[in-house]
Amino acid sequence: MSSDLEPFPAVVELNVGGQSYTTALSTLTKDRDSLLAELFTGRSESGLLHRDSRGRYFIDRDGQLFRYILDYLRTHKLLLPEDFTEVSRLYEEARFYRLAGLMSMLGSSGHTNAAVSANSLPTNGASGKAAGFLIIGYRGTFAFGRDGLADVKFRKVYRILVSGKVSLAREVFGDTLNESRDPDRGQSSRYSARFYLKHIYLEQAFDMLAATGFRFISCCASGTSALVGPPETEESKWHHYNEFVFQRS
Repeated sequence: MSSDLEPFPAVVELNVGGQSYTTALSTLTKDRDSLLAELFTGRSESGLLHRDSRGRYFIDRDGQLFRYILDYLRTHKLLLPEDFTEVSRLYEEARFYRLAGLMSMLGSSGHTNAAVSANSLPTNGASGKAAGFLIIGYRGTFAFGRDGLADVKFRKVYRILVSGKVSLAREVFGDTLNESRDPDRGQSSRYSARFYLKHIYLEQAFDMLAATGFRFISCCASGTSALVGPPETEESKWHHYNEFVFQRS
């Protein structure tokens, strides 16, 4: 490990995948066989630990799930919310950090245990997957050519929005779901209208919904250029907003 990361302070500020944490050095090093203990005692030469622009120690892993890693290190207990649905992902994080005790608690395969399953969402008897609705919305316009004329054959999408139950949105869209605008990340039982996708391909979003058992049931559309006076640009006359409702029953 490079000398600029030593010595480690008694209180450590972390940036894990964009999420900020402050914890005691003794907590990070409690499990002597873990990767965290190796990193924060200077025994590791892996190069996994860096500093971000604010001087925090940066670890490029799932920042939301790291809270459960810290809880385990503090208590040596498995403390998960009743609606927790990401046991498999947490198991992979425990494997990365080499926390054998936590891996054992989560189960050798990382599948959802009976205690978590008993508190899951209502499911479809045929598929065993949670039922519910997801709404996909987008604001867009039509592409313009060199002569300033709208080409209705080419759609320009600025952002694809997702609203619905958090656990369903995560199940369908996985790593393509951007939760940065949501203030209460990590609570799977909530509903949110603040998510959006990291790409702008409607067809890809619809394919992911179809692949997870959702079917299209309704849509609505409206223009968004109801301005007083002349439009700022020719393109602004063609702005529109569409929503598509999908259901898994």
